[in-house]
Amino acid sequence: MNNQKTNNASMSEQELLTDLLHSERDAVKQYASNCTESGCESLRSLLINCMTECSEDQLAVFEQMKQRNMYKTKPAKVQELQTAKQDMTSLQQQTW
Repeated sequence: MNNQKTNNASMSEQELLTDLLHSERDAVKQYASNCTESGCESLRSLLINCMTECSEDQLAVFEQMKQRNMYKTKPAKVQELQTAKQDMTSLQQQTW
């Protein structure tokens, strides 16, 4: 336990936020996976709510990191956005 405190104290703010960002992302994936495996409507609803909250937390961490120049992004090209939208529309049509 004492060693764990020492390790946490030596992590930079960026390292802590990166770890939190990845942990939230992984939790969202787990909630989604468990939701698709559940046959109980009330459990599915609970998992979806938890996944949504976790996703919002992940976005908040991402935005903080971006504001602090800890997470660099590049603007997407218009053509890339259009292609992604078309792909998602096509996928959605195939699943309905």
